[in-house]
Amino acid sequence: MPPKRTLTSAAPAMNRAAIRQLINDRVAAALEAQAANMANTGNTNRNPEQPVARKCSHKEFMSCQPFNFKGLEGTVGLIRWFERTESVFSRSNCTEDCKVKFATGNVTASKPQTL
Repeated sequence: MPPKRTLTSAAPAMNRAAIRQLINDRVAAALEAQAANMANTGNTNRNPEQPVARKCSHKEFMSCQPFNFKGLEGTVGLIRWFERTESVFSRSNCTEDCKVKFATGNVTASKPQTL
């Protein structure tokens, strides 16, 4: 039969209360560090500055692949077109006057089917 092992260290073993206190201290420190990192709450993507809107050409705007609205899709199609167009505008980073000009260019007129 092998001999029994004995502890040679003089440090006392940790009990459950000491372990919990150590965990609580570490969690509190991590939460404080996270709160300090998230001090920039106005910016959802946590970048330090907002991208500057710039004058863009129609070619640059079309490279973001906007969707055309033909008027035949109905109300749900119009709502989806609004959402997709807003998404394209956020990607293109154009100025407000360019956004209006390009959005009106993506609506194609069609005659109503019935009156």
